Amino acid sequence: MLKGFFHVPKAVNEPVKGYAPNSPEKAAVQAAYATMWNSQIDVPLHIGSEEIRTGNTRNITAPHDHQHVVGKYHLAEKQHIEKAIANALESRKAWANMAWEQRAAIFLKAAELIAGPYRARINAATMIGQSKNIHQAEIDASCELIDFLRYNVEFMTQIYNDQPKSDSSVWNRVEYRPLEGFVYAITPFNFTAIAANLPASAAMMGNVVVWKPSDSQVFSTKIILDVFKEAGVPDGVINVVFGDALMITDTVLASRDFAGVHFTGSTHVFKDIWAKIGANIHNYKTYPRIVGETGGKDFIIAHPSANVKQVVTGITRGAFEFQGQKCSAASRAYIPQSLWPAVKEQLIADVKSMKMGSPEDFGNFITAVIHEGSFDKLASYIDQAKKDADAEIIVGGNYDKSVGYFIEPTVIVTTNPKYTTMETELFGPVITIYVYEDAKWEETLELVDTTSEYALTGAVFSQDRYAIEVATTKLQNSAGNFYINDKPTGAVVGMQPFGGARASGTNDKAGSALNLLRWASPRTIKETFVTPEDYRYPFLG
Repeated sequence: MLKGFFHVPKAVNEPVKGYAPNSPEKAAVQAAYATMWNSQIDVPLHIGSEEIRTGNTRNITAPHDHQHVVGKYHLAEKQHIEKAIANALESRKAWANMAWEQRAAIFLKAAELIAGPYRARINAATMIGQSKNIHQAEIDASCELIDFLRYNVEFMTQIYNDQPKSDSSVWNRVEYRPLEGFVYAITPFNFTAIAANLPASAAMMGNVVVWKPSDSQVFSTKIILDVFKEAGVPDGVINVVFGDALMITDTVLASRDFAGVHFTGSTHVFKDIWAKIGANIHNYKTYPRIVGETGGKDFIIAHPSANVKQVVTGITRGAFEFQGQKCSAASRAYIPQSLWPAVKEQLIADVKSMKMGSPEDFGNFITAVIHEGSFDKLASYIDQAKKDADAEIIVGGNYDKSVGYFIEPTVIVTTNPKYTTMETELFGPVITIYVYEDAKWEETLELVDTTSEYALTGAVFSQDRYAIEVATTKLQNSAGNFYINDKPTGAVVGMQPFGGARASGTNDKAGSALNLLRWASPRTIKETFVTPEDYRYPFLG
């Protein structure tokens, strides 16, 4: 798996389109949205060269209009999962031995297909199926996915170029083999880019994959599959199954050829998977790679020197973009008493100015949360905050699921720094604020560090460099991605490798070579040119 004499195109980040009124990109995505809204797509299992329609289907609906059916997808039975594993292993024989530059070309082509002819479709599918507004769909389904594909090729070549020293008597080299077996990819609803990258990054390194997307992301999954097919991903390299998550996982983890899991989702599910892998460890050919990005209870802390407008914008964007359904979304904030009156006034005004509704209307900043289960959970915490003496909702707090799963952007202020919504991951447009005494800056930093089991993202706002230095040091274990004077969301591939520790995951940094290394099994090769023919060393005389 050596680079040879090839030079890959230098990766560059895909520019974000603005979708201004009367722009061609706005017209294109509106047309795609209108077509796909009435498309009634049928999404089968993709196993080897087959598209399998089991007849056991579920409807695909739009969260912002949950009675509107846009298609259906087919559910697998255990025999289909076993068939997917068998197809993956059979496909591995050719795929693992394909020259790296041939694999690279496939995924570079996929990036260009998304940048061009598929851009409007993948954005529209994400808007419809995941209720993202156009900006959120653009930065996710188009730009981030394109960046993952381009940069992963560059990272792959960097890895292959990392070779040991040799001298005149011996030639040393490292071969970066794919894992022996297959990789299981489990992907979330909230990012189309993550859904595509988890199977694609492992496949790019020569692995074969069984991929289970989220039931709430099937609509854009169909577009990803169309792109991969047109780009030339061979049949059987990425096998796609839908259905009962427990059955699929148990079947996969029972296979002797299971070689790794690439996961993004809940902490609880990931820990259960880890436990099952441990229980099955004597059955596997090799120690499986376990790579996961899980939950977060991400923070913003403002120093008394912070700029009020910057803090408020960090809160509103960080907490409410995509309805707070980002692993990195701000969900707890710490504001000094001296700034609180101005922050409160500006925050209430900004939240009240946000329009909420269907993503089809480009004037809407807020759309629906993903499904009824999420809606009900968020509503219950909002209702409890209305009752609790140590909590106050200063803006928002209303919700309605009669048409879509709409939750108003909600700001809770608490006098209890360990209040339940300061500690519990909600995954919705709800942020809780604790107001601290200005003199207790370092004490509050300690509070930030010890309040949550998670350590994904966090942000500090300050104009005082000493304060920034103290926060950066004291919060070094609190966030795998730490932001200074910016919101804690929006990591860019190639710029801010993403991942957290503690209960937030294995911190294998998607968007960097570190993640791709997890899908390679290096083999060191030493070739001696003049081989000794006598065991005796000079010291023997």
